[in-house]
Amino acid sequence: MDYERVAADMMRAVRGTRSQEAFARRVGCRANAIYTWEAARSFPTAARALRAAERAGIDVEASLLRFYARPPEWLTANKKLIAPSTVARLLDDLRGKTSIVALAQATERSRFAVARWLKGDAEPRLPDFLRVIEASSLRLLDFIACFVDPSTMPSVRDAYRDLEATRRAAYEAPFSHAFLRALELESYRARAAHEPGWLARALGLAREDEEASLALLLHSGQVVWDGQRYVPARVMTVDTRRDREAARRLRLFWSRTAVERLEHADQDREASSAYNLFGVSHEDLKRIRELQRAYFREMRAIVAQSQPVETIALATFQLVQLSGDDAS
Repeated sequence: MDYERVAADMMRAVRGTRSQEAFARRVGCRANAIYTWEAARSFPTAARALRAAERAGIDVEASLLRFYARPPEWLTANKKLIAPSTVARLLDDLRGKTSIVALAQATERSRFAVARWLKGDAEPRLPDFLRVIEASSLRLLDFIACFVDPSTMPSVRDAYRDLEATRRAAYEAPFSHAFLRALELESYRARAAHEPGWLARALGLAREDEEASLALLLHSGQVVWDGQRYVPARVMTVDTRRDREAARRLRLFWSRTAVERLEHADQDREASSAYNLFGVSHEDLKRIRELQRAYFREMRAIVAQSQPVETIALATFQLVQLSGDDAS
């Protein structure tokens, strides 16, 4: 991804239909500064870009809350969101327990620069801010979509269209996502040609699931046929929380799938599960929820960098409050 071009397109989308001169007056800078931002010749810091978005009429607080879906307490309690300290806290929160060295490698930036951004000792330019968001969350397109319409940005228009198609497929045919991941398996890629039914056997699913899923993946542009086998056109991390009801149904689907696999676990497919039933204060329940989110983010960071792909796994997480707050 060309982060400089993405940053330039994003600032152009933030400006909207205003002239560069009118936007410059709102932001409080010269018009030639707006021109250089949009021409990718220079860039504002992340905090200044957020401030410009606010002055353009974008509700930055609502945008950040929408990105998180379940925002952390530090965000909801923050009274001054558009500040360098918020940028540092956001980046540090998204990286979870990913080391600074690993994050520096993923962003192709020095670990000293990354460390200073996370501590708030230095402000990242907008392209570097976007780099860290993608490296730490794999959800840059969704972040952008919380502020502006990605379909108006040439640099990400096609990628966002594919992401939306992937999201729809995840809602409508959940197993299609499993087959998409299975196409990354080294054992499949090493085969001379596609064998109908092989992917279904590898995943422990029905042949009909394979046929329907591959047809959907082809139709949505997520895979292509190279004459010998199916090849992922682009494998993306999909945030399925956008539609709350669809996301609820999808969580139930995968939770039931996990239960079914645990019931039939054998030596060939390792499965593990654990539970803990406990009494806890409301405050500590919040802490446990934060720990769960941090674990999930760290797991996704590991998955993003894991090579080669040798197996497909399903992780489900449930934290349920059994008693009501007014139980007596």
